[in-house]
Amino acid sequence: MMQEKPLALFLMGPTAAGKTNLAMSLVEQGQCEIISVDSAQIYKGMDIGTATPTAEELARAPHHLIDICDPSESYSAVQFRNDALELMAQITARGKVPLLTGGTMLYFKTLVEPLAEMPPSNEGVRAAIQHKLASEGLQALVDELQRVDPVAHGRIELQNPQRVQRALEVYRVSGKPISSFWAEGSSDGKGKLSAAAIEAFPYRLQQYAVIPNDRKVLHERIARRYHQMIDMGFEQEARLLFERGDLHLDLPSIRSVGYRQMWQYFLGEYNFDEMVERGIIATRQLAKRQLTWLRGWPELQEIDIEARSTEQWCAKILADSGI
Repeated sequence: MMQEKPLALFLMGPTAAGKTNLAMSLVEQGQCEIISVDSAQIYKGMDIGTATPTAEELARAPHHLIDICDPSESYSAVQFRNDALELMAQITARGKVPLLTGGTMLYFKTLVEPLAEMPPSNEGVRAAIQHKLASEGLQALVDELQRVDPVAHGRIELQNPQRVQRALEVYRVSGKPISSFWAEGSSDGKGKLSAAAIEAFPYRLQQYAVIPNDRKVLHERIARRYHQMIDMGFEQEARLLFERGDLHLDLPSIRSVGYRQMWQYFLGEYNFDEMVERGIIATRQLAKRQLTWLRGWPELQEIDIEARSTEQWCAKILADSGI
């Protein structure tokens, strides 16, 4: 008889929904180790604005894959998959259960359903594309992408310079549109996770999402947390990054919700109150995108954190998982 797959828990959900407290409570039961699934918490020096767990919280429940990159660096979903799978194997070997928690839905999807394998990056080609971006603007790159790969032009986020540049880099390096690699691979990172991918994944998944039934409650939590981050020194944290001089709005780190608005505030595009308002709006929009990802996600159990206590939800998850 085939040996049963090891267990892994997914705890997903929109930002500010209450995932961290529940994940930490699960760890304190002694059976789980947390792997962070957050594309912003990977960056050093960006703790307040990303709601990275505090030193005290990390002492209670250590998290893997936070504070691993400088904000000047990029970290892809493929890198996350490789790192997460290695950590999951190590955690399982220790007799514990990997608990993957966060709100970067592309990371969750890529972990289970790998992205199509792309040509490697080419520094010379990338530099030429970046020069065109600097001299002619993003629209020139978007127009080029429409000519060489209309499928990708219709599918990717055209306001995201990194995505547009990568699509053009793939075309210039390989002579093939990036959409052709998507067709050859199992996933382009868009769309719903397939049940077949879950079946093929080398872990037995129990998947949960913290989703308040009342969206008004989530919006209130987002606004309250944003103001708390301001009180904790978010502006000072972001200004230290701004004053480094080597970081800019085209970097994934600085495009993160909150930091982008801070940057524009420092550049004089917004006053303080406008920055706060736009940061809260952007966070709500992020939460909406996260909920869209989760809609229709297979084998997902929803958790309304307001309906039961954290202890009750902990007990249910552990019982469901047979831990």
